[in-house]
Amino acid sequence: MEKYLIVGLGNPGLRYRKTRHNMGFMVIDYLSEKYKIKVKKSKNKALIGEGQIDNISVVLAKPQTYMNNSGQSIKEILDYTNITLDHLIVIYDDMDIELGKIRIRPKGSSGSHNGMKSIIYHIKSEEFIRVRVGIGDKQMVDARSYVLSKIGKSERELAFEAIANSAKAITLIINTSINNAMNRYNK
Repeated sequence: MEKYLIVGLGNPGLRYRKTRHNMGFMVIDYLSEKYKIKVKKSKNKALIGEGQIDNISVVLAKPQTYMNNSGQSIKEILDYTNITLDHLIVIYDDMDIELGKIRIRPKGSSGSHNGMKSIIYHIKSEEFIRVRVGIGDKQMVDARSYVLSKIGKSERELAFEAIANSAKAITLIINTSINNAMNRYNK
């Protein structure tokens, strides 16, 4: 039976809860609520929940290792569940994409994202699906301060739209194909 591992990247703890860097966690929370999958079980250095999205088995995960070490947790979950890399979907924030937009890719490099660098290092592959959630403001001088800043009131509607579209894209990927999701959301 097919099973997908859907991982949202972020940092654990209340301090980071509504920051731009936690967009991946926010998408997992959205999926968790929509499909009634409780992401509360602590296992493999992550909070995980198992359930179904449209009759397809999924594991939702939020690594608790902090962003820069996300790969440790994901490697452990993959090993534990025997889910293959073609059924791994990673959701993360991207400063190079405008707030409110998303981009889906079937594979690729880590770019400048330390969480993605950690994943590629630990699983020794770039061959997995990624959903990049735009937080961007390329004009920011200090990237670290920007990604760890909270999403402002004036930005919340765009951020929520990106979270909802990411969830819809993931549902489309697992129900049909990544190509359908890319055609619909990579605008």
